[in-house]
Amino acid sequence: MAITVEDIKKLKELTGIGLTDAKAALVEADGDFDKALEALRKKGLTKAEKKGDRETREGLIESYVHSGRIGVVVEVNCETDFVARLPEFKEFAHQMAMQIAAMAPKYATLEDIPADVYDAKKQELLASDDLAKKPEDIREKIVEGQLSKYFAEQVLTEQAFVLDDSKTVGERIKEQIAKSGENIRISQFKRIELGVNE
Repeated sequence: MAITVEDIKKLKELTGIGLTDAKAALVEADGDFDKALEALRKKGLTKAEKKGDRETREGLIESYVHSGRIGVVVEVNCETDFVARLPEFKEFAHQMAMQIAAMAPKYATLEDIPADVYDAKKQELLASDDLAKKPEDIREKIVEGQLSKYFAEQVLTEQAFVLDDSKTVGERIKEQIAKSGENIRISQFKRIELGVNE
């Protein structure tokens, strides 16, 4: 496949790496953009990975109401007030509010799942009759897979992104981190649905 300047620029923009590295990744992937992006993610070369530990004290609170029946308020944080005021940051926050309205996650990240909730689900799965006859180490692996699948629907960063289901919300956040050059995180959110009390 031919390597285009547009692909090099797009890869640079998505990952935050230099033009030379972006071109090298595309050459290595024989011009296949998705393959190059995936290879960079596996190597952890995206700058988004490195920004993940930086403090996020700025940001904004975005709201979204869908058909007068579902309302969402979400706090999206970044590092500086400058980035928080950019139109693309506001658009990103709006996308996160729409995601929460559509998919109703309970937790922002896997780390936000309370230990007692995680352990209770794990014990419930381990008690399954289907697993009783399997060896201990196999049971653990099966249950870990089942837990990942179960919580993938409840955790915002693990959900498929509603505007492009080829990526997760976590990957969409990393794209925004690469574009802005700052760490970004979803701190908290509240979703209210008419007639549903949780």
